[in-house]
Amino acid sequence: VISRLNEERISKIAELINAGTPLSDWPQSYFVIEDNIQRSDILLNDKIINGSAIDSLLKNDSDVMLSKIELSGLRGRGGAGFSTSTKWRFCRDTKADEHYVVCNADEGEPGTFKDRVLLNSYADDLFEGMTLCAGIIGAKKGYLYLRGEYFYLLEPLQQTLQKRRDANLLGSSISGQQGFDFDIDIHLGAGAYICGEESALIESLEGKRGIPRKRPPFPVTNGFRNQPTVVNNVETFIAAAKITVFGADWFRSVGTSESTGTKLLSISGDCVRPGIYEYPFGVSIRQVLEDCGAEDAQAAQVAGAAGSTIPPQEFDRKIAFEDVSTGGSFMVFNQQRDLLDMVQNFTHFFCHESCGFCTPCRVGGSLMKNLVDKVIVGHATRGDLIEMENIGRVMQQSSHCGLGVTAPKPVLDTLEKFPEIYTKRLANRGFEPAFDLDAALEESRQITGRDDAEAYIEYEPLLKDSSMQDSSPQQTEQDES
Repeated sequence: VISRLNEERISKIAELINAGTPLSDWPQSYFVIEDNIQRSDILLNDKIINGSAIDSLLKNDSDVMLSKIELSGLRGRGGAGFSTSTKWRFCRDTKADEHYVVCNADEGEPGTFKDRVLLNSYADDLFEGMTLCAGIIGAKKGYLYLRGEYFYLLEPLQQTLQKRRDANLLGSSISGQQGFDFDIDIHLGAGAYICGEESALIESLEGKRGIPRKRPPFPVTNGFRNQPTVVNNVETFIAAAKITVFGADWFRSVGTSESTGTKLLSISGDCVRPGIYEYPFGVSIRQVLEDCGAEDAQAAQVAGAAGSTIPPQEFDRKIAFEDVSTGGSFMVFNQQRDLLDMVQNFTHFFCHESCGFCTPCRVGGSLMKNLVDKVIVGHATRGDLIEMENIGRVMQQSSHCGLGVTAPKPVLDTLEKFPEIYTKRLANRGFEPAFDLDAALEESRQITGRDDAEAYIEYEPLLKDSSMQDSSPQQTEQDES
């Protein structure tokens, strides 16, 4: 893994490759992976002692722990924002032979890298949170589903697990409590974006092809091996562990009423200070851009390829579940960027990452990719823009899982908020005839003496500018609601 890539470093790497320089002779600084935390708040700053969350659980019972988490308002940090206490309670109360805890560390959303930092520097807190969850729901086995590209983290994570076993914080009779048995295995993913979806992740964990399940039933009642299973994000487990130690008020001291606590953002793109930023929920996009040194931002892509494209007139919107929700990705695009390049990149990404199970995503994604490519080369018409909107809505309304639902978002968002990036590349007519039919009929008109309107053919655009704006996804949703 080579980090901190910029134009200068890429040029030097190219020179080393062309010269055939052995990797052992490359500068070792190229291979150092740093956390690059630019801004920290309560989650990263306030440390807990290993075993403190477990001790808190053993001194109380699962209802007390769940009440703490419920009072804190903790919601899943993966983007969906489901109540953590509700999920854990549903799982605990489902009668079954086994219960399982699964951590989703398959950080595959483009532009997201905050879980990598947590796995690198806060692994003990993560495993503490998973063990806490196990004690609450009655699980004896847990799994960390690790992104395949994070293979270099596997050995240090295994070492951390072994240290916790040696300290009696994992294994049999944890902290001397008879019957409190729990251990964690690490399962490596294989690079499939779709396995970030919790039911597809479970399918992969069971050794099957990563295809999202039909829901309901949900994993909390029928998850891994058809047993009740909690699946949470790395950040969520860490927050839960710290809440049981520091209390609900500590967590609620920052954020908004609906989005308590903080959120880690992975900031990248056209900014002076990229890296990890921890903000209280409710921070404005404008403030984030100022802090990371994005002085001429044309747009911010929040929540990755599946997220929202935010134009300058919306920079005062807030990072929060009730406004702009995100799993952590925050990409900046300056005025020199062609946003259509971004759209093309994302549509190709979604087309490649579709699991192929359902037709709307499999075929719709391919059609969308081809239409964007057509716009890029200047062969598209306004009719193609109508087709893109129609395909996007079909995908959103009928896809099997969230991938197909969100895949058209880059196109639909930019069609609404940045229509000029499309219209300036359109062909002049709705279609380009191979020859001028009107001119070919001129001789016939002269012979027949026809000069009325019906003797002429008119070419008109298939779509007026105003109609494209009137059929925006947001307005359609409002009409339907």
